[in-house]
Amino acid sequence: MNEPAWPPASAVVLAGGLSRRLNQDKRRLKLWGAAGPTLLEHSIALVGALCTDVVVVLNDPELFPGLPARIVGDAYPDGGALAGIYSGLAAAREPYALVVACDMPLLNPRLLTAMLARPRDYDVLVPRAPIPGATRNRLSVEPLHAIYGTNCLAPLRTALEAGHNRITDCYAALRVAYVEPEELRRYDPAGHALLNLNTPVELETALRIIQGEANAS
Repeated sequence: MNEPAWPPASAVVLAGGLSRRLNQDKRRLKLWGAAGPTLLEHSIALVGALCTDVVVVLNDPELFPGLPARIVGDAYPDGGALAGIYSGLAAAREPYALVVACDMPLLNPRLLTAMLARPRDYDVLVPRAPIPGATRNRLSVEPLHAIYGTNCLAPLRTALEAGHNRITDCYAALRVAYVEPEELRRYDPAGHALLNLNTPVELETALRIIQGEANAS
């Protein structure tokens, strides 16, 4: 097998969401058919093909025996996604980690590869959403589809211990590089890679796209 053309990186899959708005455990969704993987298994397999080390941040590991990854719990149970990033990054074996949420079924290996191959002169590399306002933060970025260096650990810990859990609030203390919309479109022209499943409408959209891809293959 050819060695990847980028330095080694860990992967962190955040799998601690409560799926309140979807009213079902989205980690267990079988979007590729009954014989296919769960959404969590799919996420692990995809990032595992790109990274040398996979960590899953999971607070109920007894429900998911046999996952091909190292499992860690949230170091700050009430810290939300910021705590998940911190916990996974603290457990990572490499100095940089690709961090993704497990509710992103349309992760694009070409885009992730381009991000991993970029020179690592940053603390955070994060995509800027092509449509302003599409994300729920003032920077219009997707912080759960990003690469974080271990230099982020101290600022993240400081925020968590102060009771703050907005991820982008930590960016002011870090060197942040962006995947701008034009570059995002180069690798993800359909604009699907950042879709996450929080609502029934988003689930229906993902199923329609996946079925369309299956029919086209």
